[in-house]
Amino acid sequence: MKSIDRLGWADGICFTSYGLQIGIRANTPEVLQRVADRLPPGWAPAGSPEVRRLYSLIDGGGSTNSRVRRFNILYAGPLRIARSLDLEHVVDMVENDVQLYVAERAQRRVFVHAGVVGWKGKAILLPGRSFTGKSTLVKALVEAGATYYSDEFAVLGESGRVSPFPRPICIRSGSNGRRERHVPEALGAHTARKSLPVGLVCVTSYREGARFRPREISAGRALLELLDNTVPARRRPKTSMTTLRRALGEARALKGVRGDAAETAEALLARLG
Repeated sequence: MKSIDRLGWADGICFTSYGLQIGIRANTPEVLQRVADRLPPGWAPAGSPEVRRLYSLIDGGGSTNSRVRRFNILYAGPLRIARSLDLEHVVDMVENDVQLYVAERAQRRVFVHAGVVGWKGKAILLPGRSFTGKSTLVKALVEAGATYYSDEFAVLGESGRVSPFPRPICIRSGSNGRRERHVPEALGAHTARKSLPVGLVCVTSYREGARFRPREISAGRALLELLDNTVPARRRPKTSMTTLRRALGEARALKGVRGDAAETAEALLARLG
């Protein structure tokens, strides 16, 4: 860590998110500003420079087309977690790692990998990891009139209600998997401001050409599906189980593959309606 401290840092930011104090420093103010635009929703400046986790980002200043290979490097504490000629990739890594750290260690919240929208006073949860198509389905749901909560995490309080985590909707496109960021308001969507009880859980993934014909699953099966996507399940198993049970108290649960996102969105809203 001492050798990293001596590299020379131009600027830094210290912030709090869900009770955690995190710092990010960079060797150029410009790259720090790019990172600041990716901080977790609801973050706030910290009143103290003491942090529980420190990220150090080196902007190599080169490009993928340059003959000089100048790598962009990211450290989390003393560990190097990213090294790439593509600065955008490293900035994405900052965003992902910060959000995952918060999801694992947030105080009084349980984070579940899931897309979330609101509809007629209830939340629809779409549990699933990356590459299952949940962001595409969330986008279709908000375009159909649902209220946007999150495309990545369902943030559950102690009562089991879902709070907003409204980061931009990220859709992967192209062979390189580059993410396109969609601001919900640009899609005509309303972003949530209050928590909701869970009304429907739908476990689904995309399969080309499939028709959405889900089957009802039991509350116990739905609990296992959510638990498999719960970030702090191993760190806080008792709290996670209790919170998930409360979240599923009056919810219905479905499971099945889907094809077209727009058709699936209409079917889900009709089910909850």
